[in-house]
Formats: sequence, C-alpha cells, structure tokens
Amino acid sequence: MKLNERVDAARGAGSPPSSVKRGGTLPAAEGDSEADRARPADPGPFPLPTAVVAPVDPLAELKERAAQELFGRIGTRLTDSSLDEEQLHALARVELVKIVSAEQVPLSPVERNRLIAEIGADVLGYGPLERLLGDESVTEIMVNGHEQIFVERHGQLTLSDASFTSEAQLRRVIERIVAKVGRRIDESSPLVDARLADGSRVNAIIPPLAVDGSSLTIRKFAREPLTAADLIRLGTLSPGIAEVLEACVNARLNIIVSGGTGTGKTTLLNVLSGFIPANERIITIEDAVELQLQQDHVIRLESRPANIEGKGEVTIRDLVRNSLRMRPDRIVIGECRGGESLDMLQAMNTGHEGSISTVHSNSPRDAISRLETLVLMAGMDLPLRAIREQISSAIDVIVQISRLRDGTRRITHVTEVQGMEGDIVTLQDAFVFDFSAGVDEDGRVLGHAAATGVRPRFADKFREMGIPLSPGIFQADLVTRGRR
Repeated sequence: MKLNERVDAARGAGSPPSSVKRGGTLPAAEGDSEADRARPADPGPFPLPTAVVAPVDPLAELKERAAQELFGRIGTRLTDSSLDEEQLHALARVELVKIVSAEQVPLSPVERNRLIAEIGADVLGYGPLERLLGDESVTEIMVNGHEQIFVERHGQLTLSDASFTSEAQLRRVIERIVAKVGRRIDESSPLVDARLADGSRVNAIIPPLAVDGSSLTIRKFAREPLTAADLIRLGTLSPGIAEVLEACVNARLNIIVSGGTGTGKTTLLNVLSGFIPANERIITIEDAVELQLQQDHVIRLESRPANIEGKGEVTIRDLVRNSLRMRPDRIVIGECRGGESLDMLQAMNTGHEGSISTVHSNSPRDAISRLETLVLMAGMDLPLRAIREQISSAIDVIVQISRLRDGTRRITHVTEVQGMEGDIVTLQDAFVFDFSAGVDEDGRVLGHAAATGVRPRFADKFREMGIPLSPGIFQADLVTRGRR
C-alpha cells in the first residue's frame, strides 16, 4: 500500500457509517422537502457521540522502529569519547540508510531523506525541539509532557504545533542533554539543571515528581551575547541608565540585579560584566554555566550535585569560599539563593569590591528582605540588625528589572543603598519607571525609566575616580518633576 493510500485508509477508518441515524442527519428520502432534509434526526434518549478522528502520522511507527533499531546498532557508540559529533552523525546516517532500505517502504527520494533526517534528529539531536531551537524568535521552550509544547515569542506564550511521539522519545532527549554536561536524571534523582552547547538553560523533571509525564524547560540565550546598545534598542534601559551602570562597574561598586523569573536578570548581568576592564581577573560562580563573558581572564566555576551515593556535592557556597583564595578582582555569582549570600556579603566587605550577583525579588526593598532571609539560611545565629548592617555596608546599588504586561523587559529602578537609619536599611531611587504614559493601541507600554532628580552619593565617588558622566544625567525631566 502506498503512503497516500495508507493516509486515506487511516482517515477513512474513523469515519462514521452512513447508516447512523441518531445523533446525525437523516439520509435523504424520496419525496422529502428541502427543510426535511436539513432537519437533524431525533437524537433519542441516548445520543451517539460524534466521532473524532485524531491526526495519524503514517510514518510514526516506522520512525519509532527505525530509532530503536539504530539505538541497538550504535547505542554503545553514543558515549564514545573518541568520536566527535560529525563522525557520530556520519555513522548514524550510514546505518539509517540500511535500516530504512530494509523496511521496504515505498518512499520518494525527498521523503526518504526527510525520514532519515527526522530519525537522526531524534536519536542524535533533540527531536521536535530542533526546529524550535533554531528559531531565533523563540526565547523559551516549555514541554508539558510529550504531547504539548509551549513557546515564548516576544514575551507571549503560544502553543506550538510540534510534539514528541511518546514519553520514551522525550526521556531520550532529556537524558541526552543532561549526559553532555555530566549530570544524570533517573528515579533516584528526578530533577536536574543543565545547559545546551549554546549556553541555553535547561531544567528537567521526570516522574514520579512530574505526575503527568516528563517536563522540560529551555530558556534560550542569544548566540551573540547582547550588549548595552542592544538593550537600549529593545527599550530595556535608557542611554542615561546605561551610562550610570557602566560608571558603577568601573567605580567598583557592588551591584545586585533584582527581578522575578524570566525578567532578564542573567542577560543584564552579562551586560554589566561586559563593562569590567579586560585587565581584571574575573571568577564566575553558577549552578549551571550561563554567563557569556567576553573578557580573556575569566575563571568559570560550576556547582556539582551529589552522586548516586549522596556524596561529592559541591555547593555554590563552597565555590564562593574557594574563590576568595583564587586572587579574584571581581566575583560574579549567577544567583544568590541560599547560605552563599552571607559569604558573598562578607567578601564584598573584605576588599572584593565590584562584585555582581542576582536575586529573586519584586522590588529593591524586597531584595533587601530577601537577602536577610537568605543570610539566615546559612545557619548562623546572627541578630537581624547585624545582618542589615552587613547588607547596607556591602551593597551599593540595586538594579530592578521587570517583565511588563506587554511582555517587554524593562529596568524599573536604579536604587542606591545609603546605609542604616536605626534598624532600617535606607534606599534612595536614582531612576524609577514612569508608568503615567499608559499604553499604545497595540497594548505596548509607553513609559520609560526617568531620573528622580536626586543625586546619589556614589556620584561623588565617580568624580573622585575621574569617571565622567553627562551633565544633568540625574536631573528629573519635566514630566517626572511635575508629578513629584
């Protein structure tokens, strides 16, 4: 049976028989009027359900068989370190040609080549994700079980037409991703953070923790790291804010980037690190390596989970402590999410100025509270006032970034940490996002981050160090001045 005949047969198999009279339309009878013919039949007390025909991929079974056969032939070679990716793909293609030929399925040369490419992507690549990973407009991929894949484009979520053929195919892709970075995922360790070769962040979680099937989330990063000019073009920050942040980095101020999930903290951290002079030694510390620093003198450290015996774990906190012995000029921590916050604050207070990190919070004030909580997680029985004094003396600037309702990422606050007043850490906004402009007809937010008119204290340090700033950069514009 030819390919198109198999498709027609599959479609025809689900068609309801013409003799069905209840729940359908009465067949035309001789002498019936036009109105009688259009009138639906009496459904009766138990109407028949309408038949729903699921889309059938006539080659799905063939793909699955061929993939399993290919695994059987070259399974041991997939982890052979003596073979590079190009050699492995060449070997797989030779075997796939033999496997498809042995199936004796009538296919045109175009269909045969496409079939071989799709099976190769399943076994050696990322299956249906290959197309989405190559799509520059897709910034995040969310796999909710093997049948449902959502993508983010321009800050908005949409359902993709791509899907995995089975849970087994999805699990193979997940295992291939985590194996390449030396991680593992199984029932004893059912969740993992990993990364792709291009630096994209991957989180995977499988049953029994994921009740409805394995889940995979991929946050893509630009192949070419974004620069401050790119963020200005995208509207994330203004030229004035970019100038101030560059001066803050050059003046070796300690900076915290604050924001929620998916707001662009890592991207902004990359941009800030790009302002670090090339002659300084930089040490980056992350759970999964994501930062794309362009300087030459960079040491990248990555934490490690425990092995199957529960041993060998190396935490972010361990790496922060070790980095202090590596003669760093700058310490860049991908994210503070635990007891390492205390070690970071102590490093900032003991000569390691110019450090940068990120924290999850909704506002600069919340960032201070979040850091207090994280320091308490270090297990040290410190009084709250002592923790706040550490924070106020260590951190100089908090940069708040948010994802607005139109999907765009914007810097909403550039806030100076001024010190302590009584038991309270005092903050002063240098720039605040102005929402009063509203939205345009397409729903895009029209506002921008404007200077509040308050000159921050760190501006004096810029002057002392000879770092130039545009005159009037901290002066409030007319709109902001009138509102205040």
